[in-house]
Amino acid sequence: MAVSRTVIISCAGMGNRLGLGSTKALVDIDGKPLIIRHLEMLEEERDIRVVVGYQAEKVIDVVRKYREDILFVFNRRYRETGTGASVALAARYANQYVLSLDGDLLVHPEDMEKILACDHEFISGGVPGTDDPWMLQTYEENGREYVSSFSKNIGTYEWNGVTQMKSQKMQNGTGHVFQMLEPYLPVPFLELRTREIDTVNDYERAVAWVKNKFH
Repeated sequence: MAVSRTVIISCAGMGNRLGLGSTKALVDIDGKPLIIRHLEMLEEERDIRVVVGYQAEKVIDVVRKYREDILFVFNRRYRETGTGASVALAARYANQYVLSLDGDLLVHPEDMEKILACDHEFISGGVPGTDDPWMLQTYEENGREYVSSFSKNIGTYEWNGVTQMKSQKMQNGTGHVFQMLEPYLPVPFLELRTREIDTVNDYERAVAWVKNKFH
């Protein structure tokens, strides 16, 4: 049975650290805007909400040319709020679960299939690979791994911003998404291969990853 899910893609931020003068959702990754790479892997999802702020009209234009049934949610306070505020705005009247994805993230196509097959709550991370990571601390119990805390410098995995939670847990927030999640820890862990794009180094690594067919 299909999961009752709302997919939220947060694309409101300005991407200042990247310095390309574009919101990261529209950054070209080997010939395609990053947001389109997300949407190609979400073909079967019926409720997708894209949160816009900086360069909203450009994002809406690019998305609408690809797919017309996307709901756009405006975070008008994108300059002073974090991704948590964007998710909270878009989570109103959502389905049973919210799947939260960042617009500045590349996900391995095989791992996106793993995400979409998941019918329970999870917090995800992977091998540390960005210039400025937040880390996940985990533990194992009864053959399953759980996230116990977020940390700036200690942990096995790097938090990548991908999480699926019951929608009522995602409706209040102004800072980071992980701050919305902390009251509900521990939460099952899902390991994913991703590339986050915050800096020019991150961007170059992400492009190389795609050109190398995600190896």
